Amino acid sequence: MTSKPKPKPKCPTCGKPAIKQDNAFFPFCSEQCQLIDLGNWLTSGYSIPGTDTPSAPDDDHPENN
Repeated sequence: MTSKPKPKPKCPTCGKPAIKQDNAFFPFCSEQCQLIDLGNWLTSGYSIPGTDTPSAPDDDHPENN
């Protein structure tokens, strides 16, 4: 029985191979890709699509609860 070779990890930013050994920026291939990803998080570049949920009942108006 032969085992399948493990897929080489790819940088999530650019898709280039990301070497784990001696790479302080892993899973990214470089500091530049790591900073691009961080910038996307900080500027809300990443988001999960969804629907608006109804707001909680208004405690100031008990007749609406």
